[in-house]
Amino acid sequence: MRLHSLHITAFGPFADTVEVDFDALSDTGLFLLSGPTGAGKSSVLDAVCFALYGDVPGDRSAAGRLRCDQAADGVAPRVRMEMTLKGRRFRIERSPRWERPKKRGTGLTTQQPSVALLERIDDTWQPLSTRLDETGHLMTDLVGLTLPQFCQVALLPQGRFQAFLRARSEDRHALLRQVFRTGRFDRIEQWLRDRRLELQRSSTTHGRGVADLVGRVSEATGSAVPVDWDVADLSLEAADGTVAGWVSDHLDATTTDLALADAERTQCDLLVASATAGLAAGRALDDRQAAHAAATARLADHDETELSERSERLRRAERAEALADLDVAVEEDASLVARLTQQAQAAIAAWKRVGDTDETAPTETDAGETDLSAALAAARRALDVVDAAQPDAERLHEITRTTTDVAARLTEAAAEADRLGAELETTPLLLHAAEESLAAAQSAAELVASRESALSTAREQARAARELVTVSPALAAAREERELARERVARLKETWLEVREARLDGMAAEIAGALAVGASCPVCGSHDHPHLAVAGDGSPDAAGERAARKDVDDAEGLLVVLDDRLRQVEAQHTRLLTVSDGRSADEAAQVLDEAAREHERVAALARAVPGLTQDVARLRSAGDELQRGRDEAAQRRTDLEARLELHRAESERLRARLDDVLAGSGCSSVGALRRLRQRQLDALDEACVAHDRVTMARRDLARAQRALSDAATGAGFGSVEEARGARMTAGERQSLADEIVRLEDVLRAARAVVDDPDHCAAAALPRPDLTALAAAHTASESAARTAHARHDEATRRRSRLTTLADEVTEALQAWRPVRDELELTARLALLVEGRSADNALQMRLSAYVLTHRLSQVVAAANERLARMSDQRYSLEHTGRRGAGETRGGLSLLVRDDWSGESRDPATLSGGETFVVSLALALGLADVITQEAGGADLDTLFVDEGFGSLDADTLDDVMDTLDGLRDGGRVVGVVSHVAEMQTRIPSQLRVTKGRDGSRVALAVG
Repeated sequence: MRLHSLHITAFGPFADTVEVDFDALSDTGLFLLSGPTGAGKSSVLDAVCFALYGDVPGDRSAAGRLRCDQAADGVAPRVRMEMTLKGRRFRIERSPRWERPKKRGTGLTTQQPSVALLERIDDTWQPLSTRLDETGHLMTDLVGLTLPQFCQVALLPQGRFQAFLRARSEDRHALLRQVFRTGRFDRIEQWLRDRRLELQRSSTTHGRGVADLVGRVSEATGSAVPVDWDVADLSLEAADGTVAGWVSDHLDATTTDLALADAERTQCDLLVASATAGLAAGRALDDRQAAHAAATARLADHDETELSERSERLRRAERAEALADLDVAVEEDASLVARLTQQAQAAIAAWKRVGDTDETAPTETDAGETDLSAALAAARRALDVVDAAQPDAERLHEITRTTTDVAARLTEAAAEADRLGAELETTPLLLHAAEESLAAAQSAAELVASRESALSTAREQARAARELVTVSPALAAAREERELARERVARLKETWLEVREARLDGMAAEIAGALAVGASCPVCGSHDHPHLAVAGDGSPDAAGERAARKDVDDAEGLLVVLDDRLRQVEAQHTRLLTVSDGRSADEAAQVLDEAAREHERVAALARAVPGLTQDVARLRSAGDELQRGRDEAAQRRTDLEARLELHRAESERLRARLDDVLAGSGCSSVGALRRLRQRQLDALDEACVAHDRVTMARRDLARAQRALSDAATGAGFGSVEEARGARMTAGERQSLADEIVRLEDVLRAARAVVDDPDHCAAAALPRPDLTALAAAHTASESAARTAHARHDEATRRRSRLTTLADEVTEALQAWRPVRDELELTARLALLVEGRSADNALQMRLSAYVLTHRLSQVVAAANERLARMSDQRYSLEHTGRRGAGETRGGLSLLVRDDWSGESRDPATLSGGETFVVSLALALGLADVITQEAGGADLDTLFVDEGFGSLDADTLDDVMDTLDGLRDGGRVVGVVSHVAEMQTRIPSQLRVTKGRDGSRVALAVG
């Protein structure tokens, strides 16, 4: 990264805009940023950080006040910087949050921060982003460093590395963690702590789950928990050793109880089966005896004659039903003949009602097949004649429509030609009026400047006249007040002179009052004072004269003030009279109104010039367009008149031919005649079809009647009417058939029971005692239910205990990996936190990582420290804890190679501390640069501390800084030491003042 220029406005101590040309300072590779304390040297570096990252380093960021207090109201704080990053030229401009005056009303409002990032591509600045977050990510990626890293690498800060050198391990750990971004190791430590707590909670939850299952097993078995089981002690060993065996014992006992209950249940089931069988046998004997008596009674109630009569009636109904289809067919054919006859008569009548029918057409009753066919042929010939004339009718319709269209277009063309002609006559008048308006507007445009001047003069006169209204009374009051003050001065002078004269008259008494016994008289020199003068009543003394003189002086001073005020008011009054030209406020207001109206009139005319110019051009173009349009309309009218004559002639020829076809038909058009002929043909065709259907239906009816008569005779009936009398409905036949079947079943069942040997034998036996058998059955069932209940209870207890035993086993298995992981995680967490016996250095994981980084920093720092300290000092990194430290690994010692001893950095002198701190800062910068991927940092700043060095050490330090310029790097040294100004010719001087700081560039 190389800086080119920096512009700072209202930022830090800079009230106005200052510019820093880094390209000019970079020519020598080393420049000095000098200035008195508080001038703003560090603020230049703050501006660089703010431009890149939108923030400033150190404690100044927490203050939140970046705007210069000396800046003018409304001036926005702004920093703009141009730099080259990775071979690309960028310009970034930022503004922080600040309080600006409200645009409306009074008070302040917060202006939010803003940013604009641009890149120079092909000699033009192309915008990249205006979003704060996006720009921040882009700049961090381009620079390759975060803000803390950039401050440690490019801005070696004032006093920071002395504090870093002497810091405790904990403080040094915090700084290195921020710089090297080792937060991920802190997050690993935190994750292990959180994981340990999570596993502890999970293990406690598992243990409580096991305890809950133990309680449930105790509840299910009705026994107490194991004697050596402690709910508070949820150790895995106790659970494995005691709970599992205790649950297994109870499971075995429950299995034994279940086997006993199963044997008792089986015995009771056998007793129930025996009682059930005895009761069933008694009920069966009773049922057979009752069935035999009932069957004997039914055979006595019914005989075979009733069954034969009903069967014959059913057979005749079935034979008659076989003729039902033929009978229905005869009825349907007769109905069809009647319906088709009516349709045929209606079709012939409809044919006669359509159009102009032939007088000799057959009537409804005598229309035969031959007559209808002849009429149908004649109707078809008439339709053919009409169809032949159809093309002429269509052509006539088309010609008529075209003629109408041409006539309408001819009318429109004539109207258009007349309209265009009328407009063409008025266009020159409109054009002349527009040209005159344009000339007037152009003349008015030339007067706008003079009218504006007159309006400005009128405003000044009106304002002066209004001020005169208040200044004139003020002038009179000032004159009156001045006269009163002058009179008072005169009175006070007279009073003072009177007091002075009275004092002079009584001076002898005043001198006498000052004489002492034996003292010389200041007038005569005598030592004797026989008759001392005595002051009269009310005689003034020196104090009274001084008071009177003071009153005169005060009055004269007030008079001088009033004179100055009067002169100012008179001068203002004279100026206002001159400006107002002697007009009153009303007159000046009237003149102002007239000037404003005249200015507005002239300005309005001037504003109309472009529009009027366009109107003139438009009217001229419109005149030419109207001329062309009128000529085109006239030509169209001529063409349309010729076409109209041709169409009319063709229309007359076609109409004559069509009149011949329509003659005598009573129709006005070929289409109507064709529709009439078509309706006649369709109606005649329907009449023919209806006549044919009647003929066929009559033949079908005769065949159906013969078939029905033959079928009735074949079925054993004397006539068709006899067959119809024997018919029954389907419901009646089904009811009769069901009655026959029921009667047959009753008789068959009764004969079977009466003839059955078992029923006969049962009828000969005595009646069984069903009540005693039922009581024995009920008692056996009650005993069986009790046995089944005990068996079900034992089954449920064993099932529940089996489930609980499985759950206990699963809970113990689930608990074990959690406890194992908890033990491992706890050991690992203690190890990475430095609290484990295995961690000999008692060092945290993040500190261990930073130890390696600090070793690299120390190695890089010693390379520079050897040159700057004349091979005397070197830094040592030790893992031992320092005095009062709880963690080790990041301690530093300084080895004095002249004495061979290592000592604490706090024992170094001020200059030695600066040299060692600078070497440590440069070493850290090298390591951070390498850690960031070798970011190319061509600009480096070293801030303050050179005043504590002697000449030789300063030479060594300057040689080291000169070495930093290798490879084209630019080094800026920040210092107010005077000797540095003689050593470094290229300087950026910062000066301070009451109105803000300034910068000046001096290139040697």
